[in-house]
Amino acid sequence: MAWVWLVLGGLFEVGFTTCLRHVDGFRNIYWTLGFLLSVALSMALLELASRQIAMGTAYAVWGGIGALGTLLVGIAFYQEPLGAARIALIIGLIGCIVGLKLVGSGH
Repeated sequence: MAWVWLVLGGLFEVGFTTCLRHVDGFRNIYWTLGFLLSVALSMALLELASRQIAMGTAYAVWGGIGALGTLLVGIAFYQEPLGAARIALIIGLIGCIVGLKLVGSGH
């Protein structure tokens, strides 16, 4: 179950980075509330997962999911570029996340 919490935490990281794009100096209350809620849930789920997954592994996977998800949101919704180098790096990032799952599930 720890890996489920970790993936969900990573997805909430994508939520808070997406909200952060719209907070407008924390003047936009709805995006700010979304940001704060997403940050709190993301961190809480990371902490919960790290009770059963080594912290270094949990943090790397959490950050990788967040980075990958944020990159994909940027490409899909904010017209960020996607070229051959980015595709190769995305594949590498996914490989690293999967590799950490395979080799580092304990404390």
